[in-house]
Amino acid sequence: MHDELTANDIKKMEDEIEYRKLVVRKKALDDVKVARAQGDLSENFEYKAAKQFKNQNESRIRYLEKMIKTAVVISDESKDDEVGMFNTVDVYFEDDDETETYKIVTTVRGNSLKNLISKESPLGAAIFGHKVGDRCEVKVNDDYSYFVKIMKIQNTVDDGSDDLRKF
Repeated sequence: MHDELTANDIKKMEDEIEYRKLVVRKKALDDVKVARAQGDLSENFEYKAAKQFKNQNESRIRYLEKMIKTAVVISDESKDDEVGMFNTVDVYFEDDDETETYKIVTTVRGNSLKNLISKESPLGAAIFGHKVGDRCEVKVNDDYSYFVKIMKIQNTVDDGSDDLRKF
C-alpha cells in the first residue's frame, strides 16, 4: 500500500532527513565515540544508549526515505463546498447526538487525540468529497457502521503546523 502524501508532506520529510543526516547523525557519532572512550563497554550504559540513539536516527532516515520513494503525491485542492484535504469539518454523530470537529489530513499526520483524521480512516473516507447537510455512512468493518451528518466545512489549509507522526 502506498501512502498518499501532499508535496508539503514530502518537503517536511526531506527537511527532517537533511537535519537528521547533517546535525543528528554527527551528534550521535560523537556520543558513541565519547562513550566508547570511557573503557569497559560491557557495563557502559552511556555507550549502549548512544548506540541505540544512533540506530534510531538511521532507522528514521531510512523510513522517511522509503515513504518518499513509495508515496503517491496528491493535490490538497478541493471544491470550496466539499470536504477536502486539510479542511476542518463539524460532524454530527447521530447515535451519540454529539457534534465533533475534525481536520482531514494525510496519513502521516493523523492523530486522533488532536482530532486530525486521515482521509483513509473510516470517518475520513466517509465524509471526503461530501457537502454540508450530507448524511454519510461510516463503515468501521463488515459488521458495523454508523451515520454522521456534515454540519460545517471550514476551508482551512496546510499551514505546516500539523506534525508528522513519529511511528
